[in-house]
Amino acid sequence: MTETETEFKTLMCLVCGWIYSEKDGAPSEGLAPGTRWDDIPDTWTCPECGVKKEDFTMVEF
Repeated sequence: MTETETEFKTLMCLVCGWIYSEKDGAPSEGLAPGTRWDDIPDTWTCPECGVKKEDFTMVEF
C-alpha cells in the first residue's frame, strides 16, 4: 500500500484536546491538508496549549 492509499490519522492533544487531522491539516498553523504527522517537525507545538508532539495520541472517530 502506498502512502496515498493509507488512511489519514487523527491525533488529539492529551493536555487540551486540540485535534489534528492529517486529511485536513492545520492551514492556520502552516500545515497543508494531507500533511502526515510523521512529516511535522518534532519541534512543532500544539497551537492551543504549547505541548510537544509527544503529548498527542491517535484517536478514531
